[in-house]
Order: sequence, then C-alpha cells, then structure tokens
Amino acid sequence: MTDYENGDGESPDIQRRALLKSIGATAAATASAGLLHGCSEKSSRQDTHNLGFREIPHGLDFKHHLPDGYSADLLLRWGDPLDAFAGAFSPDTLDAREQARRFGYNNDFLAFMPLDPDAAPGEGHRHSVSNNSTRGLLCVNHEYTQPHLMFSGYTEESSNRGTSHAHIAVEQQACGHSVVEIEQTTEGWQAVLGSPYNRRISLTTQIALVGEAAGDTRLQTSEDPSGKKVFGTVGNCAGGKTPWGTVLIAEEGFGGAFQGDPDNVADEVEARNHHAFGIEAENRNWGDYDRRFDITIEPNEPNRFGWMVEFDPYDPKSTPRKLTALGRFEHEGFTVVSKPNAPVVAYGGDDDEHQFVYRFVSKENYLPRNNIHNRDLLTEGTLYAGQFREGGSGTWLPLIFGQGPLTPQNGFRNQADVLIDCRRAAKLMGATPMDRPEDVETNPVNDCTYVMLTKNRKRKPGQENAANPRARNTTGHVLEIVPPGRNGQRDHTSDTFRWNTFLLGGNPNAEDPAERGAYGQQPGNLSPHGWFANPDNVAFDSSGNMWIATDGCEDFGFHDGLWAMATEGELRAAPKHFFGCPEGAEICGPEFTPDGKTLFVAVQHPADVDNSTYDNPLHRWPDNDPDLPPRPSVLAIRRNDGATIGS
Repeated sequence: MTDYENGDGESPDIQRRALLKSIGATAAATASAGLLHGCSEKSSRQDTHNLGFREIPHGLDFKHHLPDGYSADLLLRWGDPLDAFAGAFSPDTLDAREQARRFGYNNDFLAFMPLDPDAAPGEGHRHSVSNNSTRGLLCVNHEYTQPHLMFSGYTEESSNRGTSHAHIAVEQQACGHSVVEIEQTTEGWQAVLGSPYNRRISLTTQIALVGEAAGDTRLQTSEDPSGKKVFGTVGNCAGGKTPWGTVLIAEEGFGGAFQGDPDNVADEVEARNHHAFGIEAENRNWGDYDRRFDITIEPNEPNRFGWMVEFDPYDPKSTPRKLTALGRFEHEGFTVVSKPNAPVVAYGGDDDEHQFVYRFVSKENYLPRNNIHNRDLLTEGTLYAGQFREGGSGTWLPLIFGQGPLTPQNGFRNQADVLIDCRRAAKLMGATPMDRPEDVETNPVNDCTYVMLTKNRKRKPGQENAANPRARNTTGHVLEIVPPGRNGQRDHTSDTFRWNTFLLGGNPNAEDPAERGAYGQQPGNLSPHGWFANPDNVAFDSSGNMWIATDGCEDFGFHDGLWAMATEGELRAAPKHFFGCPEGAEICGPEFTPDGKTLFVAVQHPADVDNSTYDNPLHRWPDNDPDLPPRPSVLAIRRNDGATIGS
C-alpha cells in the first residue's frame, strides 16, 4: 500500500465508480476521490455510538436552539463592559471612548487560551502549557460593523454613505479584537470584569509590520514613511492559535473600509490592486472621517491591510504584528500544524470567489519549550498556493520571486510584490480557483486537513474543475487534503498531497442536481435535519469529530447553525444538527475547552434581514429588551450533566 492509498487500497478510479453509485452522475462525474473513504488507515477509528446527542430539527425563529440536556450561558454581548467601572450599556449615548472599554461588534473567531493560576500577566510562556478548562482568556474577533443595527436613524442604504463622524469613531473602536478573562462559576461562565488581561485591539491600536514585505515602498505612507507600523486591524474573520501561546487573527473584508475610485489613483499597479479588493467610490464613508481610508489621499494604506495578525493575549502590553510572510489577501484565517523539530505548517484560504487555498512552511523548525525561538517561526518561510488536479492528486506551488512567472517581466520587483499581490502570483503559478475557501483546519486525530468551500455563484458552466465540480455552486462543499504518510506521521511539508471530496452541501433530495447534497456512504445515516448548506467555520473535538458552522442556510428555509459528524468509520460525513441560530444570524468560531466540556460559539449579526433596523428590528435577541437592539453575542454551551459535549 502506498502512502496515498486509503485503508482498502482502492485506486481513485475505483473510488470514483463507487461515488457515482452513491451520489448520482451529475456530481460524481467531476468529483475526484470519493465520499466513501476516510484519510485514516483505520476506517473504523470512530465508533458508531459517537455523537449520541439528540438532533435538533431544522427551523427558523427568533431563538437559539440546542439538543435536550444542553444549556447555554450568555457570556458576552456587544457593549458589555470589560472593566469594573464601565456601567450599563446605552447604545443611544455610546461614544468612541466608551466603546473602547466594551466588547466589540459582530463577534467571529474564538480562541480559548487557558490561564495558569500561578502565572501573572506577561508570562505567556507559562500559560501556553496549561490545560485549565475552567479559567482562561477568550480571544474574539469583531469582523465588521452595521450602523443601521447599531444606531438609531439609519437604514442599511443610508448608513452606507451617510454615517456620522461620531458613529464612525464608535465603529472603529467596535472592530478588531477583544481579549476577555472568563471563568466557570457555580452560576455558569462569566467574564471577569477589570481583569488585567482584558484588552481591546481596534483601528487605533499600533501594530508592527514584520517579514519580507515590511518597509517596502508600497507599505509606506505619509504618516508612516518607514512602512513598518500601522494603526489598527479590520475585517477580522477567522483565525488560529499557535503552540507557543499566541493568537492569529485574519484581515478579510478590508476593502470595504476604503473609499475612492481606483481609476483616480495615478499608479496603475495600485489601481489594479484596489479594484481587486472591491475598493470603490461608493464604499462606506470612513474616508471622510479618517483620511487614510481615502485611497485618493493615501493610495498605499490598503496595502497595510489584508494580512494575518499575531499577538500575545497573555501580555496585555505587547504589540501585535502583521505577518507579511503569510501573504496579503482576504484571509479567512491560518491554522498551524506543529511537530517537534520540524517546520511549522500553516493552512489558510482566501474567502472570495475563484480564489485560492494557501500553505506556509516555516524556514526554521519548531522547538517545544523554546517559545522565544518559536515566536519568529511565522515571520520567515515559503508561501504556497494549492493546485488540485483530476484524479485526486495535488501540488503546492511555491510563491517565490524569480521562480516561474514571478519575475520583473510580469510586474514583480521583489518578494514584497509577490506577497502584496499574492492573488496575482498564485493565479500566474497555476493554482486552482476555488469556491470561496473559508476555514482550513487540520484534524488532530487523523492528521488530515479540511477545506470549507462556502459557495460560488459566479462559477459558470465550463468553469468547473475537479475540486469544484458545480457551476453556480449555491450550497458549498468540503475537501479533505491527505498529506503523504500515516496517521500522526503525515508530512505536511511535502509539496504533493492527495485530496478527497468529503461532502457536498445541499439537500440530498433536491430536484436540481446542481444543488443536490452528498453525505457519507449510507444515506440512511442522514436524518431530514442532518443536511446543511454553505460550510464556513470548522472545529474538531478530541475524538476527531468535525463541527461545521454554516453561513447561508436561510436561503434554503432554515436557520444557520452547527452540525457535527465523524470523519472516519461508517458514520463518516453523516452530519447531526446540534445548534440553531436566531433568524438573521450566522454562527462563527466554534471552540472547545481542553476537556471538551464547554463549547463556545459566536452568534453574529442577529436580525440581519431586509428592512430590519435599530429602530424597527426583526427581533431583539438575546436580551429581548424593548430598549436594546439585537446584539451579536457569545454563548458557552454545556451538557447539564457535566459530560463531554456531543458524546
């Protein structure tokens, strides 16, 4: 058996014929290696009694929903204080100074970082080895703001170009990231007000630019002629954690924060660059308040966004860093695979139609218990873009200045250009255009990597490829990347890999074959409530089960939520419905405590539907208070009997 074969040794051609019988000719004709086989050499690794919770039904209302026997603590809401003196939340009188002391808006990625009770703030090297599951730091992204749901007097249309300067100042403080100490008490999970760890990272926080692009002329502005520091981070979607105790947060939809017509920018390179990220004259009017967000005044400022940001949550005085070695695009996140005395590998996706999956391999090796060394691992290395070929094979293509088409003849001056114009470099190298690659994470049990592909309505007939088999993909799918090697010994640094179609989102009984989902090897394992659409975030529990959060199920008549499934055995890729959002919301950032007994979830943009506003919202979850708007919130989910989530 070769390193790439599945446990039964079947070839991709045999798998493809099996898949043809399982999901029908339309999907199978273009899907590569099939849904039937896992990446594990032991296909029965997960037992059939796994995930024993009672599934919830599809639905759509103004509440959140959990299985019987589970409860959720309302842990954090937009506007909740982070210090002991902030007082009650009053959105009518909220100003920027007050917002800077409060939990931000539209919570997304979550990272639980355990606290060692014997360590003090600033001693991150001691905290990073702790498995404390009852006290820690919750690190939370705040992706974007919505003035029409935050403030009185706006519609969605009027807030786009007419937000007041006072409200823009609040928005800039409500973006970014929050670090909040939390603890489990007899009354449930609660924030620790006034903790020295509590911190806000916003658009006024100074952040260093590091790596090969730092200091390049394209990162220099009138306010920062060094090109090595920038104020703030925005568009913070997914993220990751490192084994040396830091947190990675993404900058995704940053283009929407900038205004101006790219065609009025004199530099043709930057004009093309700004068009690629959706910067338009009609964008939000932040540039009227903060001139650096007007590209006609500061054409290089957008180049200082679109990176991954690393920071130390255990040291509240530390300066975050933008890691230019990980490339510039609409990052959904980067997640790290580390093995002793080997390079670290980080996987991520560019969340836009026809964009790419990326992998970074560090120059230096990961050294356990040497965090001073490890904290520079993501500043130097090689970035690759994924090429997914017919038959289930794949190659990582290095994005290195001077190699292949990445030369001055094609407009690249140096490696900084390759990193700043990462999308163009990946396309020229022949990377596979994907259906909005969002979260990309590695399962710690089977050591395979999974790619959430949310959808791509822009893919036209004739533009399909093996890894993205559906034109106008409205329901999304999930791919499984299998590096060479065996469980626990896979070589994530290898430039070749195998890949499988793990599942196809959508109703398995849909009349339209283009929207017909495919799950697992036995249709009887899927209930009428087990199917979903538009996979977005993903997490894995200690048994290797996959937990998928969705963004778009309301287009199919039911709430977004969380579905859990095995990745191996006869229940592989057979989802069970665990959590449902209130209407208008999506779920983000599923995160387990180390003991698996608490699951944190972020409910983003509740009541975000047409014609729903602060003054007349569809509903007012979670407070249901007539004096408060709907508020993005974080829940802490537990089993009532204290057992492991999902078991």
